[in-house]
Amino acid sequence: MRLRVDLAYDGTAFHGWATQPGLRTVQGEVERALAVALRRREPDGTLIRVPVVCAGRTDTGVHARGQVLHVDTTADELAASAGRSPEPPLDALTRRLAGILPDDVVVRRVNEAADGFDARFSATWRRYVYRVADRAAAVDPLARQHVLAWARPLDLASLRAASEPLVGLHDFAAFCKQREGATTVRTLLDLAWARRPDGVLEATVRADAFCHSMVRALVGCLLAVGEGRRPAAWSAQVLAGATRSPEVAVAPAHGLTLEEVGYPDAAELAARAEQTRARRAPLGEEHR
Repeated sequence: MRLRVDLAYDGTAFHGWATQPGLRTVQGEVERALAVALRRREPDGTLIRVPVVCAGRTDTGVHARGQVLHVDTTADELAASAGRSPEPPLDALTRRLAGILPDDVVVRRVNEAADGFDARFSATWRRYVYRVADRAAAVDPLARQHVLAWARPLDLASLRAASEPLVGLHDFAAFCKQREGATTVRTLLDLAWARRPDGVLEATVRADAFCHSMVRALVGCLLAVGEGRRPAAWSAQVLAGATRSPEVAVAPAHGLTLEEVGYPDAAELAARAEQTRARRAPLGEEHR
């Protein structure tokens, strides 16, 4: 059986999501906790790694409120892990994980996944929010690990104007770290700026998928426009360059949070996963 796990974490003390030898990562903590909770051990007591797949790998220092992952188990293993608990096995697993995981990782819920569910490939979109405090009255020292304090005032109208040409289907090579054999074509569904009542600016960025460091590069480009160093048309010029621009400063990681992942109805999960696995064609060719 496949389980869907919804979790949140403070990325401050992590070297990103993905497991790396000798470094503390979210995936490493989650897989270790699952191994303990599901009682997966070698005869000598050594923990057996429990592989998980997440909806989107977050970089070092990036946070998540709405991360989703899947893990495969069996009904027998799940029941055995609950021991003599009177709770349903999924509730018992959620409680056990809460007692094993560190304070900066929280499992919100564990459910049996629908047939065909894949946390990564079944997703239709990911929504991130980048938060910036650009005025002294909006800077909160208690939120300093999650909101970027910006020394210069930002113009909301300019931020919005520069964001408009970036929305849609584009090759975002200018805003991505290239990986061999990987496409940089993405559909940016939303890129909207708003100022909260407390003065903090929020950029909501939603896309079918993101390249490595794409959101932070987009925000970095737009901050240059918002503070008046670049004209609103500059973002479109950077996009049209189709190569990583050294003039675009990547925004700091701590202002970024993965808020939500969207999935289709249960009957469409498997088809969506197959569609996503198909490599995106270059612009000018058919897209799936």
